[in-house]
Amino acid sequence: MPSPLTILVATMTGTAEMVAQEVQQVLEAAGHEVELRMMDGLDAGIFSTGGRFLVCTSTYGFGNVPDNAQELIDSLESTRPDLSAVVYGVIALGDRTYGDTFCHGGARFDALLSSLGARRSGEVLQHDASSGDLPEEVAPAWALAWARAIDEHGAGPAGQRDAEGPQQHTQSDRARSE
Repeated sequence: MPSPLTILVATMTGTAEMVAQEVQQVLEAAGHEVELRMMDGLDAGIFSTGGRFLVCTSTYGFGNVPDNAQELIDSLESTRPDLSAVVYGVIALGDRTYGDTFCHGGARFDALLSSLGARRSGEVLQHDASSGDLPEEVAPAWALAWARAIDEHGAGPAGQRDAEGPQQHTQSDRARSE
């Protein structure tokens, strides 16, 4: 049986929560034990027992994390816990029309967790709201591949990315870049 995982949700308008719920349903249907937690009121202690985490976050304002994630970010930055027992993935929601801050909420979590020793498996899913693809339709397949890669291959040593993980961009992103 696959290891349990926790989806942590940072959202302002509810889109990331809707995406996380779709991801949870697909992962549970595939036999994964999944706990969905809104980031409201969470601090660094959420990672104290290690495990697998999937951060699902939007980007708000000028590249900020949503308000409900700020307490967790502040706690991680101030306490700087050792997260070497944590394997994580990131679903980052954004809009390329915002240029330099595209998916910055997810990028901020990725950089912070990695700096604390957590090991990211696969690439960050960066969903572009202006692509025409709905994030709640793209993210579940990505998350299923992400979870399968961890189950089959684990994650590499701290700071090393798992080359077997799912790719970073949506299909429409790849089509635009070709």
